[in-house]
Amino acid sequence: MPGPGPHTIYALGSGLGLMHLSHGRFSPHHCLVYAANAFLGPDLGSFSEWLSSTLGIGQSLGSLVMDTIHHPFYYILILGLPLSIFYSWVSRFFLQKGLLDSISGVPLTRRQSFLLVSAGSLTHFFLDHLFEENGHSSMYSWILSTGWWKSRAPVNPDAVIVVGFLCSCLIGGFVYINRMKPGKSITTQSSQSLRLILVVTSLYCLWCMSQIYWRNPPQPAVGEEADLGVLVFLAIYFFLPHSLCIMSMNPKDYIDAQLPL
Repeated sequence: MPGPGPHTIYALGSGLGLMHLSHGRFSPHHCLVYAANAFLGPDLGSFSEWLSSTLGIGQSLGSLVMDTIHHPFYYILILGLPLSIFYSWVSRFFLQKGLLDSISGVPLTRRQSFLLVSAGSLTHFFLDHLFEENGHSSMYSWILSTGWWKSRAPVNPDAVIVVGFLCSCLIGGFVYINRMKPGKSITTQSSQSLRLILVVTSLYCLWCMSQIYWRNPPQPAVGEEADLGVLVFLAIYFFLPHSLCIMSMNPKDYIDAQLPL
């Protein structure tokens, strides 16, 4: 599976992009907490198992900690709250000692820290699920199982019609929402575009599920493509953690207060 380097570089690189695009609302404090949980976070379970086996004591306890903590959601449920308190205190300490700039001049709150802990855990498994167990992880195997590998996938007319209709609605709806018109609000347009994407994606997933799991016998949902698995994976392990990072950003007025008049 990926080691400390890829986890840390991916999280810091993503955080740096958010920091640049947000003009400091996603601060270095955000980046550090996000990267720490993307790297060390769920691997606390792996470290506990390694330590117990190395010392030769408490191996059953180490394995239990590994099975419990090294999980995208159990890590959040078990350690999310205590870690959010800890990281909020660390952020305040770094700011008071002048060790790390926050740009806004305020430390991370417990809510912001909890969102970053959650985002870091999910980001950790974004890499783990793709690049561990020689490509045979349970998540990766499930993604591939939503494709069609028995033989050359037939081109079903109903799939062409449904997928073509949904994709046309997605592109056409996006153009309509963002058309040129007086008094438009980018915030409103973004919100409407997001709702459009969520609705079309949900319908797309329902179509795939109906063909793979509800139809008897099952048939390819979209040719040989594993679209259902890919969409679910991206939603949970790519879009959700980045959305949590965005939700953790400092309010705009925090930044405006630091700008020179």
